[in-house]
Amino acid sequence: MFYICYANNSIMKLIKLSLLLFIFITSTFYSSAQTAENPWAISVGIDLINVQGDDIDSGLNFGAPALSLSRYLGVGFSLGAQYSLNNIKNTPEDLGYSSIDGVVKYNLSDGKISPYLFAGFGVSRFSTNADNEGLLPSKETSRTGLGGIGVNFDLNDKLAINVSASYRSDIEGDGYNHLQHIVGLSYSFGAGDADKDGVSDEKDECPDVPGLKEFNGCPDSDGDGIPDNKDRCPEEAGTEALQGCPDGDGDGVADIDDICPDIAGMAEMNGCPDTDSDGVSDNEDKCPEIAGDIANGGCPWADTDGDGVADKDDKCPDVAGTVANNGCPDEPTGLVDFIGSDNNKVLFNASSSKLDSGDKKILDSLKAILDQYPNANIIIEGYASSDGSSKYNMKLSEQRAASVKVYLESIGIDSARLQTIGFGESKLLGDNSTAKGRANSRRAKINRSASVSIN
Repeated sequence: MFYICYANNSIMKLIKLSLLLFIFITSTFYSSAQTAENPWAISVGIDLINVQGDDIDSGLNFGAPALSLSRYLGVGFSLGAQYSLNNIKNTPEDLGYSSIDGVVKYNLSDGKISPYLFAGFGVSRFSTNADNEGLLPSKETSRTGLGGIGVNFDLNDKLAINVSASYRSDIEGDGYNHLQHIVGLSYSFGAGDADKDGVSDEKDECPDVPGLKEFNGCPDSDGDGIPDNKDRCPEEAGTEALQGCPDGDGDGVADIDDICPDIAGMAEMNGCPDTDSDGVSDNEDKCPEIAGDIANGGCPWADTDGDGVADKDDKCPDVAGTVANNGCPDEPTGLVDFIGSDNNKVLFNASSSKLDSGDKKILDSLKAILDQYPNANIIIEGYASSDGSSKYNMKLSEQRAASVKVYLESIGIDSARLQTIGFGESKLLGDNSTAKGRANSRRAKINRSASVSIN
């Protein structure tokens, strides 16, 4: 049986002062949360006692200090001791109260808010006479069993608010059954060695994995002299220059980064070679031995007509041309000459879009020129004189241009090369108050200013 009491008020005051001083010194040097790495925790607070019994008045009794010291054991369990002082005012006579207990605690969860259960055994003293002889007057001290629940509220990684409530049962019947509530502040301390490698967690750079002292507690799994926490390849021996990784082909690119780890290559090609030096690594080059274009997978672009302009850029890929003219032949001079000549005119009768033999002869000569320039396109323009309404003349000019197009198609010119446009009476030739002026205005032509394009 274990009892505790105090001989006089001087001893009690001395113990109080010593405990408070211990708390201050401890909290000054230790400030991390209670874990396997920092297993010790000490707390100080106030206690509230609610005594139970038939002759007891209701009410809470406030007292201080309430002190505890505990050590984390693992898997949620902690073992510790707690001590508290109070004065009981609602019993038949005022009593001095003190208790000391051994306690086992189990955390229900980890986090900013951590509830826990606890149980313990100790002694409670309800003192009626401060002058009793002896250190442990048995008639004032009773063995006590207790159980309760509490919760920690973390303020930061070194300080927490603690609230708990317990029921304390008087085993011997010399005291009182009572409820004890404690509110306090808790500090944790004491760097541990969670991985048992001989390096304290405070200095251990790998506190959860057993390691070596020369590597500040970190292991070196592959034995290459580079600790795993700094080794990019912790399972394969390598060099310091490559952060612990091997280089099988010796090209200066670590195998972990080398797309071609078995063939020496270049760093800019991610460890692969570029045999044709076209900027495309061999593993991606569709033509690894012929220099080509990156956009074409490392192969040269096709040039069907061999004019030095790749088909993708050649507007005339089947006809040899010039670079200056985007792969097409230079300007068709024969066609340009025709457009600027007096032969570039087909005249019509009034209100007519029919071609006569003379007109067809002109168009036959145009056809011969177009055959020389198979990639040339032309625009056929139709016009009208001022006779009739402008609406009628617009339609008539379009019909005249269309008539020329139909004939050219009939003699073998692809319709895709021919465009038509009608200008109506908007571009008259000469004085249309005269018969000659009106006759010259009834026409179709390939105007020099017309759009001539090379496909």
